[in-house]
Amino acid sequence: MHRTLALLYMMTLCWGCGRGSDDAAAHMALQSDINSTPQPLSADGKANLNAYLDAAQLPDLQYPNFENYRTEAKEFYEASGDRLPWIADNRPSRQALEVIKALQAADGEGLNPIDYDGPRWAGRLGMMDSGRAPESELVRFDLALTISTMRYVSDLHRGRVNPREFHFDLDIDNQKLDLSEFLRGKLLTAENVAAALETAEPPFPAYRRTVDALRAYTKLASDAENVPLRVPAKPLKPGDSYTDVARLQDLLSLLGDLPKTTSADVRGMAYKGPLVEAVKHFQQRHGLEPNGIAGPETFKELNTPLSQRVSQLQLTLERWRWLPHEFATPPIVVNIPEFRVYAVNEQYRPAFSMKVVVGRSYKHQTPVFASEVKAVMFRPYWTVPLDIQRKELLPELRKNPSYLQKHAYEVVDSGGAVITDDGVSEAMMKQLYSGKLTIRQRPGNENSLGLLKFDMPNGYDVYMHGTPARQLFSRSRRDFSHGCIRVEDPVALAAWVLRDKPEWDSEHILAAMNGDATFRVSLSKPIPVLILYGTAIVTEGGEIHFYADIYGHDATLEQVLAKGYPYSIQ
Repeated sequence: MHRTLALLYMMTLCWGCGRGSDDAAAHMALQSDINSTPQPLSADGKANLNAYLDAAQLPDLQYPNFENYRTEAKEFYEASGDRLPWIADNRPSRQALEVIKALQAADGEGLNPIDYDGPRWAGRLGMMDSGRAPESELVRFDLALTISTMRYVSDLHRGRVNPREFHFDLDIDNQKLDLSEFLRGKLLTAENVAAALETAEPPFPAYRRTVDALRAYTKLASDAENVPLRVPAKPLKPGDSYTDVARLQDLLSLLGDLPKTTSADVRGMAYKGPLVEAVKHFQQRHGLEPNGIAGPETFKELNTPLSQRVSQLQLTLERWRWLPHEFATPPIVVNIPEFRVYAVNEQYRPAFSMKVVVGRSYKHQTPVFASEVKAVMFRPYWTVPLDIQRKELLPELRKNPSYLQKHAYEVVDSGGAVITDDGVSEAMMKQLYSGKLTIRQRPGNENSLGLLKFDMPNGYDVYMHGTPARQLFSRSRRDFSHGCIRVEDPVALAAWVLRDKPEWDSEHILAAMNGDATFRVSLSKPIPVLILYGTAIVTEGGEIHFYADIYGHDATLEQVLAKGYPYSIQ
């Protein structure tokens, strides 16, 4: 086997370079025939191909080892008979050329063309331009295209990095494509290869909008100057004088916050009129208070390089690919950096959305995971997690013996029996610290869960629920919880969750919340819930919003992707 591999390697030393350009692909596209018969292989050609497949190595590739794709590549060629499916009459088929075009332009999908030999295809096509390439060269070309396409389709379908490497509880293994079948059934005879490749992508309209936004911002990043705006010593207020007014106008016009039809008056250096409105729009798109006062945070966002916005869009596309491509029931989606929850309809479009409060960035981050809402709990008790009990409540109890009564807490045993709701002895304190006894909060308007809790079993003890701290929803940045997700309008969300139960309209939900009983209403069908993390969101109207990387997940993913293929956090 080692001698065979050495021979194959020597045969490929000069093949990956050579002459050629994109013009070669265009020239051969005119000559290719959609009905051409795939290239037959001689016995030597078949042996040559099988040697590469058995070794799962093709030295011509940017990443020669294709062990992860060996089984599917073998299936692909076995189903093709003794033929090279991408080649006809010694030239690449039309479909091959269209696939190569997609591999070369993978950056338009937020992927890296190098992973699919993007820079190498022009040279390979040039070597085959004469139509007289030897069979050994045809074999290597065909196999290189097969492996590169399998890698591309897999990455397009479910991403490059397994989210579990980041301890995200999202399962991509159950959405693995049969790559051999996809290439045979979707691409080899496709009338429209680009449309066929799109079927591998996540089916969500927001994903396609994000792709479009990426391409738009890539162009902006290449065209725009990278000179930051001057940051004034004090926040810039309407009517103030600002030396960079003209450049501020140019930037906001470029980004679409200042409409092209609006002519801002930039005579002198006054910050006023349409320019103030444009800054408000910019602030709103970047998760800031849209007050038109440009302070340090606003200038930080204004001076963020557009290349970083491109990166945010690329990272968001990667995360879209981690999601299931279909749901039994339309899901509920929480986007952590946006501080927002969406109820999604059958067309994967928002039925409605509302503000949420999520976990603090320090020590209490809301996890990224998938679950299901199985029930709505009315007037819930809040059983305090042991970590919070130890670190926050027990110190308060030591300082203030009446702390339990003041906050409607009670101490219960493992069976839920109430031990006390007043003073706590030293023996009880030890049992509370060990977890043998638990503190819980009684139902009511002051309960930390509010009057509604959405039961969604998970290993993190994280739920969506109401809250008595209504003032927090007025903040632009809303990471204040211990990890749970507080929803702005629990009644509206409960009515949507229980929409197949006509008796549970808003009026009855409110009545139950204001009643005396604690009880649970099970859903007829569980509703999927996705707790996700995306710092770039494109609305249905095409407006592009960017948010702060509050948990640092963007930075971590960017570091992993920068290491190159195969992508791993290790």
